[in-house]
Amino acid sequence: MNRREFLIQTTAATGLAAGGLRAAAPAPGRIVFVVCDPTDRIAADPAPQWALGRLRDALAARGFAVRSRAKLEETTPGELCVVSAGRSSAVARDAGAIPPAAAEGLAIVRTHLGRFDAVVAAGHDVRGLAYALSELADAVSLADDPVAALRPSQPIREQPANAIRSLMRVFSSDVEDKAWYHDRDYWRRYLSLLAAHRFNRFNLAFGLGYDAPNRLKDTYLYFAYPFLLSVPGYDVRATHLPNAERDLNLEMLRFISDEAAARGMDFRLGLWTHAYQWTNSPDANHNIEGLTPQTHAAYSRDALALLLKECPNISGVTFRIHGESGVPEGSYDFWRAVFDGCCHRGRTIEIDMHAKGMDQQTIDIALATGLPVSISPKYWAEHLGLPYHQAAIRPNELPKRDKGSGPFAQSEGARSFLRYGYGDLLKSDRRYHIVHRIWPGTQKLLLWGDPVFAAGYGRALHFAGTSGCELFDPLSFKGREGSGQPGSRDGYADASLRPAGGDFEKFSYTYRLWGRMLFNPEAQPEVWQRQLRRDYGLAAGPVEAALGQASRVLPLITTAHLPSASNNSFWPEMYANMGIVREPDRPYSDTPLPRRLGTVSPLDPQLFSRIDDYALELLKDEVGAKYSPLEVAQWLEDFSAAAANALAEAEAKAVDPHDAAFRRMAIDVRIQSGLGLFFGRKFRSGICYAIHELTGDTAALPAAAAAYREAREAWAGIVAATAGVYATDVSFGDSSFKRGNWSDRLAAIDRDLAALMAANAPASPVLRVEPERVAAIIAVVTGSRKARIRDGSHVPPAGFKPSQALPVAVTVSAASAVLHYRHAQQAESWQELPLQAQKGGFHGAIPAAYTWSPYPLEYYFELRSGAGRWLYPGFDPNLDNQPYFLVTAEGAVTG
Repeated sequence: MNRREFLIQTTAATGLAAGGLRAAAPAPGRIVFVVCDPTDRIAADPAPQWALGRLRDALAARGFAVRSRAKLEETTPGELCVVSAGRSSAVARDAGAIPPAAAEGLAIVRTHLGRFDAVVAAGHDVRGLAYALSELADAVSLADDPVAALRPSQPIREQPANAIRSLMRVFSSDVEDKAWYHDRDYWRRYLSLLAAHRFNRFNLAFGLGYDAPNRLKDTYLYFAYPFLLSVPGYDVRATHLPNAERDLNLEMLRFISDEAAARGMDFRLGLWTHAYQWTNSPDANHNIEGLTPQTHAAYSRDALALLLKECPNISGVTFRIHGESGVPEGSYDFWRAVFDGCCHRGRTIEIDMHAKGMDQQTIDIALATGLPVSISPKYWAEHLGLPYHQAAIRPNELPKRDKGSGPFAQSEGARSFLRYGYGDLLKSDRRYHIVHRIWPGTQKLLLWGDPVFAAGYGRALHFAGTSGCELFDPLSFKGREGSGQPGSRDGYADASLRPAGGDFEKFSYTYRLWGRMLFNPEAQPEVWQRQLRRDYGLAAGPVEAALGQASRVLPLITTAHLPSASNNSFWPEMYANMGIVREPDRPYSDTPLPRRLGTVSPLDPQLFSRIDDYALELLKDEVGAKYSPLEVAQWLEDFSAAAANALAEAEAKAVDPHDAAFRRMAIDVRIQSGLGLFFGRKFRSGICYAIHELTGDTAALPAAAAAYREAREAWAGIVAATAGVYATDVSFGDSSFKRGNWSDRLAAIDRDLAALMAANAPASPVLRVEPERVAAIIAVVTGSRKARIRDGSHVPPAGFKPSQALPVAVTVSAASAVLHYRHAQQAESWQELPLQAQKGGFHGAIPAAYTWSPYPLEYYFELRSGAGRWLYPGFDPNLDNQPYFLVTAEGAVTG
């Protein structure tokens, strides 16, 4: 497609940013001149031209007459002018619209240049300018007063906090995904939305439909090459696939990558499977013929090389290296051959490797190509936790002494700590980039939207010099493992709730918050509030509050209580009940024995405590400084109540509470609010039951049952709210705990509740505690809890010098203080150092021997005053901050 054809197509498809408005007749005097100098190389690039087309459409839709000019002098004095300018533009210089001298830097400045009233949108590069113009288009489209939107009172100058802001979309199901894959108009609107909200990378992933090539049903695009092209010299094909369909698949891949590039986005291709033989798969819809073990590596190399030639706008390839790829770990010659397929293309292709099972030899093979290399570890395992990096991984993820077996020699052995985290990748002298990948376990289906947490993630995801993040698209893995169902992909049974323009439109607010806050965590509220005003009118304020509070529920549950790190097993949106009394039959195999609620580990066990451990602390009167399940329960219940109250206010103010967008939001807020209440009450019940188990006290069991009944009522409320709304079988996999409906889960809750009510006192209690004291503890567990104090003051050093002690001091009124510190290396344990009292606080030093390390240092303080203990810095009231300090070596160069 040439530039003119691209601009004609994208200009015709830019209604999304303008709220889908059609052009109105220009009002008298409402003329805007759009000025773009064709000799300005940055302004003339396709990406800014695409964004300029959006701005023209937005202006026309708001009733402006738009006139295009090449020079400011060609416009009419007195009329408003919008000037598109690169960093070297004389107009930008004269207007003071100099963007930050950083990649993607942008500036928007209103000025008077002689007789001309102008707003100058300037970019340090093509993306920066495209973002500046898109910001104006968005403001014009959504602002109450579009004239005021074109006359910003204060200059805007921004540069990205995170270099990489990527979105991954997964092809999981031939039944549910072919429709969007082959829909060109869908792609134009979808990619326009992402680019407008400053995602600068898009990753289309094939081969994630299963965890391993075993018991397969739907293998469409699983081993992707034969579904895209015929490679000369190899007679390799996918059975039951017409050549015309194969060719169309390649044509669409080329189209998608071209459209992404034309909007200023890097396009990445994800090739997660290199298996070509399926085991135990008699029902597979496609098999691969014509390959042997002897030709596998060479074919994969040549197929990749041809694919990159056919799609010239693919700028990088993501590979799953570990055993789930179908290639045994340690197959270095295979990956050396495949990586060679990325070379010699006349352009630079980045090699991106999924971190699980990664070892230095594989990294060295990738670096030896001379191509840029990135590694993508999972952020919060296969889920999404609070906006920070977990202070510790769970014990069962720590490195194993023994080498793993079979195809998982690394990831189940010495490199197991990279299964669900960043492991040992954060060395300051690393020669690769790190991009954190956010997996779709915590939230797959429901609408998410919290500006506070979004800003927190924006601050957290360049941790220790890392490059940003890649976020799985909402609805990722829908129809996975052959569970796809004909019809709509959005999960709704009520057809009136389906977004008219495609499933992604439900999540437009989610994309806005993620993209814009990853770019600038300090963005002004107007950036997201303008969409809320358009979508919800007078109810915009309470909708923001309701959705924001509700959206904090699931990340908190994930952080504090993780039955399984696998997104296939733990799905808190539609939770398979973990019994308080009864062990579940499935699916939580990575919960310690006995597998029940009290033994479930937090995803961050350094800062949060288990239910059973906390109950023992209560009974011994030795409550530690970690965040307890009781505090988590209180937070969840508070979020739930705040969301419900704000939603009631929104419903009272809504112009049309029956509007589809409002109903989608309201239903999903109710579900998440109900989940907060369910888990809050269940955690309280679990603590009471643990007290009963430890003491045999008869008063604890009725309290546990009462709280569990309240949890059950909350779940029943979700079932009632979703009846007829979502499908009876919302499928993200082929097992019962990956599909179904909230109503399916009630039976397991009822069975466990019945078992709890019938429980007998233990024959030999662990502790003998007076009934009066147990009663007092139960009152604490079942009552409202106030937040703990977080007193303290500390200014972290700018850096540390390796092999020199690092002094630290905290100003606080406390009886004692302990420093906890560790390298930013997840295989290591935290160290403890009692601090010495000094006037107004405590002081100490991290030993010189410990600072001799290639890793940054993490540390926090544990403080005690009387019976109270607390962590500093700990969490802010909104839970949106990093609860420990991070300091890097002076002069460290990363990435």
